[in-house]
Amino acid sequence: MLKSLDAKTRSLGLPFRGLLLSEAMTILAMMVGHVALPWWIVGHGGAAHLALYGVVAAISALCFTPLLSPLGDRLPKPRLIRLGLGLQLGLALCLALLASSGLYQLHWILLVSVLGALGGALMAPASMSIAAELVPAPDLPQALSLQRSAQSLGRILGPALAGAALSLGTAWALWLQCGLIAGAIWAVSAIPAISAEQHRASRKSWLGDLSQGLRAAWQIPTERAWTLVSLLSTCCLLPGITLLVPLKIKAMGLSGAWLGAAEAGLALGMLLGALGVAAWVSRHIGRYTIRIAATVVQGLGLLLAGWTEQGLLLVAALALVGVANSCGVLVGQSHRMLAIPPEFRSRLNAVSMMSLQLAASLGPALTGLALSKYTVSQVYMGIGLAAALSSLGFFWVPGLREMFAQDHEQVRGWYGHKHPHLFTDAIQR
Repeated sequence: MLKSLDAKTRSLGLPFRGLLLSEAMTILAMMVGHVALPWWIVGHGGAAHLALYGVVAAISALCFTPLLSPLGDRLPKPRLIRLGLGLQLGLALCLALLASSGLYQLHWILLVSVLGALGGALMAPASMSIAAELVPAPDLPQALSLQRSAQSLGRILGPALAGAALSLGTAWALWLQCGLIAGAIWAVSAIPAISAEQHRASRKSWLGDLSQGLRAAWQIPTERAWTLVSLLSTCCLLPGITLLVPLKIKAMGLSGAWLGAAEAGLALGMLLGALGVAAWVSRHIGRYTIRIAATVVQGLGLLLAGWTEQGLLLVAALALVGVANSCGVLVGQSHRMLAIPPEFRSRLNAVSMMSLQLAASLGPALTGLALSKYTVSQVYMGIGLAAALSSLGFFWVPGLREMFAQDHEQVRGWYGHKHPHLFTDAIQR
């Protein structure tokens, strides 16, 4: 299996191998930080400080993501990824120095969270779409599967590394994060600068570029409806794989070790889906059918997680959710990325990220309200049922079946061919 993976990555070229290594190390660093920093905050400031940190980080990401999205269509994406990682490294060094000195200052941590969101907004849209510029269109599904596999591997190993480092102290974990980010910067240096033809700076104003991207995302019926259905589905998914998991385990009377097992099951499911299940079901069932079926199975997996009172079945249910999520996301992501004209990929990806961030706020808030009236199991099963029913929305996404019926060459620039008035001006510039 390892030889097969090595052959696949070699066939896609050295720049893409550098992207995979950078993605894995970036997610590793992110997971280490997501464990170490909240642990430090809770230990010194309690739940109130942690809640404030979460709110500031979420609002910052929601603001910076659309505002900086035109950069991804103006500047080479490798440069943006390096800039974002460089900023993240500087911030991680500041936190590590503070922790090593025993200085806990909430206002500095909040400033770091704001600037960290800035770094994430610089690199995330570029990272989401750069694969389409590094590999030929027929190889894009395989490339995206490998990219998601690298991310899943980081999600599996990150908490374990963080836990080992935290046993030595918070400062050790934060220094580990610095090393991982530095490694990611080194890895991304293997990606060459994209040709100037692909990154012509727009002569329009910044706000003009931004508004044109947002207008395209809203005025393309397929993209608009797809984003809204995904928002509804994600509002159900995110609480089911984050907030409700520890609450369910506690309600079942299980130890904290089961939380690690549940998160590992989810990550392993995502990895399994990315390593071959998504490609297999796409070939045998079809893209349109699997996009809908994966959303149904994802919801049923959440419903099963809420219903069960057995730890092993909970882990299995979350693994099923992970497999279904990978299948649904990967089948749609490659076609959507190719359908968007290259000059607009970062801006339209930023709209998708805004939708994800909005769901990350709405989902837990609505779940919290439901928990005030119903038990954890009832709420869990309810969001699972809602997630499964959200799949019905895909039947009303105009043009989705037609788009998924195209092969990877036919779908290239599909949005531009269907709605030339939204893209012609920008492409001519």
